[in-house]
Amino acid sequence: MKLLEEETNKYIFSRKLIDWYDANKRELPWRGISDPYRIWLSEIILQQTRVNQGMDYFLRMIERFPDVKTLAEATEDEVLKYWQGLGYYSRARNLHAAAQMIVRDFGGQMPSDYGQLIQLKGIGEYTAAAIASFAQNAPHPVVDGNVFRFLSRYFGISEPVDTGKGKKLFTSIAGDLMDRSRAGLFNQAIMEFGALQCVPGQPDCRNCPFSDACVAFETNEIARYPVKQNKTTTQNRYFHYFHVRTGNYTYICKRTQKDIWHNLYEFPMIETDRPMPFEELQQEKSFRELFPDIHTPIFRLQIANKKHVLTHRILWANFYEVTLEVLPDSFKNFIRVAENTLEAYAVHRLMQAYFEKE
Repeated sequence: MKLLEEETNKYIFSRKLIDWYDANKRELPWRGISDPYRIWLSEIILQQTRVNQGMDYFLRMIERFPDVKTLAEATEDEVLKYWQGLGYYSRARNLHAAAQMIVRDFGGQMPSDYGQLIQLKGIGEYTAAAIASFAQNAPHPVVDGNVFRFLSRYFGISEPVDTGKGKKLFTSIAGDLMDRSRAGLFNQAIMEFGALQCVPGQPDCRNCPFSDACVAFETNEIARYPVKQNKTTTQNRYFHYFHVRTGNYTYICKRTQKDIWHNLYEFPMIETDRPMPFEELQQEKSFRELFPDIHTPIFRLQIANKKHVLTHRILWANFYEVTLEVLPDSFKNFIRVAENTLEAYAVHRLMQAYFEKE
């Protein structure tokens, strides 16, 4: 790995990076502000979310929840509804829980101190460093996927980024490179550089201000970096949903188990361990318990094999519309709602896809 040879080199690096940022940065509603609440909200939204998608959610959330107190006083269901479509819903649940912690433990004032921030639910080292540096110019390096990619290519670092040792190494390097007098600006710049210039795939290295000293460019090994140690395994899951209609009403339930989409709503559902046509599904014990033989429902397949990709999971869903004249006792544990009120409930992306098709 190439090392910085002189103390002044880091200031040259930092100045070059910030000059690039000044010329190329995107104008975003959370940039150039010192309000730790808005910075926090933007950082949580942008985890696992593209900027273009996250911007609308940020503006909508700020309008409805302009401060910590408003967010804390809302119900979790409402927060999840505003989050609907962003995915990774634990972010919204943690956001809400942390807001309540701030009201309870910090008098309703969003902290900007790293040590206090790290105590809040859903705020790890990265988010605490981002809030502290952007709000207070505190010299905490912010290292995300964009920073991993840029630094690993520039220095030719083969240490895997998905290990504790690797994260510690990259955080240390970013801290060494940082102009501590402009910590917040440096963090913004290095993340933006990875997002716009040193991108995955085929970056425009010929027009990169760092190409004259980039190890990956010099050795023609751009695709090698960043190095990851752990390969992710993908699990297929198979869901069968039932949109049961009884007059103008239908039935939903909240996913309360510790699984994906915790506390979101959906139609009654049966999960199978493999793809299953309806004729075979009817023979399953869970199906017979939900729809006893004494009743004669009418089933119509509305969506077949709808694919939805999550981290480490690929979901395949069938949606059936079910007409019932007499409701089985098995539906007593579901929530009866009017069809025209369904949009008031926070649902996951597969449910959204079904509603959009109707």
